[in-house]
Amino acid sequence: MHAMENSAEGAGGGFNVGERLCLVRKQHGLSQRALAVKAGVTHSLVSLIEKNKVSPSVASLKKILEAINYPLTDFFALTLPPVDQVFYRADELTPLSTGALTLLQVGDAKSHSVQIFHEFYEPGADTGETMLQHEAEEGGVVVAGELELTVGSQTRILKKGDAFLFDSRQPHRYRNVGTERCEVVSACTPPLSLRRAKPGFHSAPFEHCQ
Repeated sequence: MHAMENSAEGAGGGFNVGERLCLVRKQHGLSQRALAVKAGVTHSLVSLIEKNKVSPSVASLKKILEAINYPLTDFFALTLPPVDQVFYRADELTPLSTGALTLLQVGDAKSHSVQIFHEFYEPGADTGETMLQHEAEEGGVVVAGELELTVGSQTRILKKGDAFLFDSRQPHRYRNVGTERCEVVSACTPPLSLRRAKPGFHSAPFEHCQ
């Protein structure tokens, strides 16, 4: 989650973002230009991402995928854990983003009414100049380092042990303005579109968090 699109060298930690976006786009029968128009981004950005010339911020990638109603979770989750899995080793978490900002998801959001993340922000990492805003509620605790969080008109620098909780419909942005890596454990209500129907389960009136 960078403030700007960066060089794609090492992007995705082995996950080929460009190849995957190209596949998803073609599955929806769209040209690069048509996808760009639907998403409200430049044609060159889509082209550069597919060629792995730039590594898109999570906000930019989310915006592109939302234009075709494709969940960010599905984009990265090539393999998902069993629905009844209870415990997860560190290497079993699903990477939704790697690089300056590493976002690891616990389990499969489609099978649960809460989405849990282990997040790592390198110094300077940023969710992007465009504020995030979506139907959800989210909260978390800073485990190490410092994290600047802006929610609406409020901005606070959170340190180890500090926490946050807010309605994600408010515009928000995360940044590591410190000199050390920041670690966060967070949770949010997952997108309704990702939840599998379960007996006796009633969806909460919120959607995705990332």
